Amino acid sequence: MKIAVLGGSGFIGSHVADELSKRGHKVTIFDKKRSKWLRSDQKMLVGDILNYSTLAKAIRNNQIVYNFAAISDLDRAMHEPLISARINILGTVQALKLCKKYRVKRFIHASSIYATSSQGGFYSCSKRAADDYVEEFNKIYKLNYTILRFGSVYGLRADKSNGLRKIIDQAIWRKKIIYQGNNKSVRKYINVLDAAKACAEVLKNKYKNKCVILTGKKITKIKELLKFIAKDLKINSK
Repeated sequence: MKIAVLGGSGFIGSHVADELSKRGHKVTIFDKKRSKWLRSDQKMLVGDILNYSTLAKAIRNNQIVYNFAAISDLDRAMHEPLISARINILGTVQALKLCKKYRVKRFIHASSIYATSSQGGFYSCSKRAADDYVEEFNKIYKLNYTILRFGSVYGLRADKSNGLRKIIDQAIWRKKIIYQGNNKSVRKYINVLDAAKACAEVLKNKYKNKCVILTGKKITKIKELLKFIAKDLKINSK
């Protein structure tokens, strides 16, 4: 199939694009910056999701559209609520309108478990609103969708805003374990490669017009994770 991956130069999006290419799909990546990991069998279009004409070029002639274009950094969303709303909500709506126009078979939208949580601040608000628009486009215009609600993803290509990378980076460079949050918290971490495979699997009809939660199976206590990192990097300070 012909598939467009919006935000395909990023952490999760680039891995999903690779997985789709491995499975024989013709992939077009659309992002504000050229992908560092672009394969020879992938097409690249550089543009902004808020720019109608460039986004139209990316979506036109594709059967499936994956949307990973978003502000995913909770801290940035907290300090830049207007930009978060523009990209995460208005950008999604613009992509939905173009999918309707070009009769895309399914819009696969990257969301978060924060979309149904009271935590996450403005990031949570923007993701919840975007999910509502995706579902409403289905009700009104019959645009098929799949919403992917990601948990804590880690792995290769993670940027500096990634939660686990932040902890490890600071542990390496500052020789301290720093975690801004409740150390009694728990997470279900999932490796990005496993998440990418799951994202490709949702192309199956049984995931049409469904919300899919993508997390790991094992519950990890943050306190135990921090101890593990400290031991592995030989850090003795609290």
